[in-house]
Amino acid sequence: MCDRVAVTGRVRRFSGGVYDLGRHVVWCPKYRRPVRGGRVAERLDELIRQKADERGWEIIALEVVPDHVHLFVKHDPKSSASYVANQFKGFTSRVLRSEFPHLRSRMPTLWSSSYFAASVGAVSVVTVEKYINTQWERPGKKDKAAPG
Repeated sequence: MCDRVAVTGRVRRFSGGVYDLGRHVVWCPKYRRPVRGGRVAERLDELIRQKADERGWEIIALEVVPDHVHLFVKHDPKSSASYVANQFKGFTSRVLRSEFPHLRSRMPTLWSSSYFAASVGAVSVVTVEKYINTQWERPGKKDKAAPG
């Protein structure tokens, strides 16, 4: 699918339509134990960017703090919030635990099973609501009550 995507401003196009989907995703280490250490944090950043690139997703913002990760990512409409979060969590856990043995010995798993995800868009809830609720008031629209 990525080979068919053309980026035009904020909107991405593909054979099935157009979209502009952003997601704020946050996840934490198991027991919120800090895993950040100079090289671990650097490698985590690299791995997140690598996975996004592999999937054709765009990272808008990324911050690795001692006990959690904040990520703002633009992704395709076929990828659910859980899929996006678990792609990053699973991949980074597998690689980091193989490259940094101390992460295997301190925790049974690297990341908590939970995550936070929120949609992020260029248009506010109020704007969308107003747009939908005023459809019949726009020029060229037939009267809502008139027979079709």
